[in-house]
Amino acid sequence: MQKVLGIVSLTLTFCVLLYLVLWMNLSEHFYSKSFIISALILSPHGNTRLHKTEKPFHSAEREVNITPIPVLYKKNFTKLPVWDFEDVYLRDHQARKPTCPKSLQSTEDPKFKEAVLSDIQLWLYKGQLNITEWNRLAHFNNPFGFMEYNYNEVKKAVDLIPKPKSSILLPVPEGSKDGCIHCAVVGAGGILNNSKMGKEIDSHDYVFRVNGAVTQGYEEDVGNRTSVYVHTAFSLYANMLTLKKEGFHGIPQNEGIKYVMIPEGLRDFEWLQGLLQGKVANGSFKGVRPLNFFNGNFNESRFYVLHPDFLRYIRNRFMPSKQMQDTNWPLYRPTNGAFALFLAIHTCDIVDAYGFITEDHHKYSNYYYEKLKKRVIFYINHDYGLEIKTWKKLHDSGIIRLFQRH
Repeated sequence: MQKVLGIVSLTLTFCVLLYLVLWMNLSEHFYSKSFIISALILSPHGNTRLHKTEKPFHSAEREVNITPIPVLYKKNFTKLPVWDFEDVYLRDHQARKPTCPKSLQSTEDPKFKEAVLSDIQLWLYKGQLNITEWNRLAHFNNPFGFMEYNYNEVKKAVDLIPKPKSSILLPVPEGSKDGCIHCAVVGAGGILNNSKMGKEIDSHDYVFRVNGAVTQGYEEDVGNRTSVYVHTAFSLYANMLTLKKEGFHGIPQNEGIKYVMIPEGLRDFEWLQGLLQGKVANGSFKGVRPLNFFNGNFNESRFYVLHPDFLRYIRNRFMPSKQMQDTNWPLYRPTNGAFALFLAIHTCDIVDAYGFITEDHHKYSNYYYEKLKKRVIFYINHDYGLEIKTWKKLHDSGIIRLFQRH
């Protein structure tokens, strides 16, 4: 009898130990797959939400047990899907802390103070993208995340992007008496044609330009200095082809210039692979050598790529368009000029905007370098009405100074 009881006791002990081992493994498996579960919870209206108890990402979790979530497709959502971690962003603990007494960061405007994150992560670079982060960002459409993309394809490119030596894009100028960074952001709007603003623009500590930044022949109106050039792969490629006759023979090459790329789609990551490996690109830019567009003046230490979190933060907190609520939601994103202006707002203390759309845009040509007046074209992927209101609101509240003509 005692022998039987001993066998039963050993059997029960073994079963309990086996149960504990299985339970621990299943628990770890469950939490590592939480994104997969969440991806399958769809509401009738196409909005998908995570349970509040699920974690958006786990920084200390072991990658070995995590796999990419099933691909989410834009066509399966009738409007922008909103997740419980939609408004969660990476933060930069080394972000600049302004000492300028007149810094726009010191504004008392309640809406801006509520919306702004002075330590938002600006840059995407190698070492940031693991499967856990992928599973978070794969919930958002481009350029705000990696929905519909392949993890390995994007990671190859991201792992080539150099980490900036400093997260601060522009230092306080040497000899500054007030510790302030004064910046001009120059768009391509026709409002600058015959404006005679060139000297004023060039008088700033730093000048941001974007896309087809034509200056040759237009110096009197737009200046000729460039400190930060903001672009996408397509805007750089296309403008080099279409604006040669307007004087755009190459991207700005000013000494010490910083190049900031907006990764708007998969083609940008294909471009990045070619650029950072010094090779011919594949995919959308097959046969193109991106380095050629820099005329031998490319320096990795002065090259930056904006983080999808920063782009989504700008859309969500400052420029949420009504277009996000209809079937064309995947098309909408702020313009490159808008991203450049908000980059300046998060980099500089005092920001002046030139060549941005205003209420009286019908008075001016689409671009300042056009010889004949052409009406402003409202493309479906942008909300120009919203941008008009946003720039005016920022101007009226004293956050920026918007160049206007009356």
